[in-house]
Order: sequence, then C-alpha cells, then structure tokens
Amino acid sequence: MVILIIIKDLAEAASYYFISGIILKSFKEFIIIVLRKKGKKDYFLLGSYKLITFKNTLVKVLEKYIVNIILKAVEKYRLFF
Repeated sequence: MVILIIIKDLAEAASYYFISGIILKSFKEFIIIVLRKKGKKDYFLLGSYKLITFKNTLVKVLEKYIVNIILKAVEKYRLFF
C-alpha cells in the first residue's frame, strides 16, 4: 500500500520537473572515487587506477521510470517492429 503512494508522489514530482524544465543541480552531480589497482608498477599511468562513480539514487529511479514509459509506447505503437 505504501509503495502505491510513493509511486504516485514520484510520478507527480517527475512530471513537475520535466514540465517546468527544472533539473536540480544535485541530479547532475556524481561522486567519483579513484582507487589504485594492485600490482601496478607505475602509478603515473591512468591505467593504474580504477574509477567508481556514484550517481544520485533519485535520478536512477526517474531514469528507470522514463525508460518504462518509452518502452510501453514503443510496444503499443510497434515503433521498432
């Protein structure tokens, strides 16, 4: 029951941001962590590091929501068949 309320509120929030053209600054921000790869001889080379990117969770949910809407439209109107 709670999930239905959350989905409804999320849909309303997504609609507001898309209709008004407002994209929150935090939606565009990522956290990137740089880790050294073990056993590398030269840490002056970029290949000696691994980048891990953390994306805003709300952005991930909104992206998934939009993808599902697009997929339903594609299936309904057989756009790629």
